[in-house]
Amino acid sequence: MKKILLAVFACFMAGSAVAADAPMTEDQKTLYFLGKAVSSKIKQFDFSPEEAKYVQMGFAEALAGTPSKVDETYGMKLNEYLGKKQEAIVLKQKEAAKPFLEKMSKEAGAEKLASGVVYIPVKEGTGVTPKASDMVKVHYHGTFPDGKVFDSSVDRGTPAEFPLGGVIPCWTEGVQKIKVGGKARLVCPSDTAYGDQGAGGAIPGGATLVFEVELLEILKEPAAAPAKPAKAEKAKPAKKAAAKEAKPAAKPAN
Repeated sequence: MKKILLAVFACFMAGSAVAADAPMTEDQKTLYFLGKAVSSKIKQFDFSPEEAKYVQMGFAEALAGTPSKVDETYGMKLNEYLGKKQEAIVLKQKEAAKPFLEKMSKEAGAEKLASGVVYIPVKEGTGVTPKASDMVKVHYHGTFPDGKVFDSSVDRGTPAEFPLGGVIPCWTEGVQKIKVGGKARLVCPSDTAYGDQGAGGAIPGGATLVFEVELLEILKEPAAAPAKPAKAEKAKPAKKAAAKEAKPAAKPAN
């Protein structure tokens, strides 16, 4: 129910045509930000103006306390409806990405890896290459095929550190080919990135992603904790002799 309410609220806020003054007070600005934040949760569903119209109607009437025009059974149909929307969007994303992936695989120096990731060297490094088990320090700039930025440590001005085996497969595979000091572009098909589910509202399901990654450093693994000394085994009690101790010999006869 919580997800349904968030979805309805998001569509209302994102699609409403009602004019409003720009937020001025702190409370107004906070509420405005809430609208934008919640809207991003279902932006991936790409509702048409016609679809959004009915979502807005439901939200507005529920807010006003107006009797519902439909019964509660439609609440159970919502997940199925949104699931079909999601499947269509994922398929559309994947189909649209095919020409782009083909084009990038033909760039100068490009190498198409076994997973489908396209690796394009930008600057040759002079150090060693990392292993999947290594901790690395990188700068990266992530965009969609159209160039729109969705995440960037470069823009934030702060490098990222992470275990190479704990990120998306595209990175685990691609960054292992970059020498320290080097930079490469990784073109990641959706199944090597965030798959059909996407990542929150920022990355839609089925999206192909492009990362420009600079490997700054392979970080030292934290020192292993010293092994605890082995516990000394408790001394086992000596086994009792099978025969009783011999008694003193009988006194000699007088």
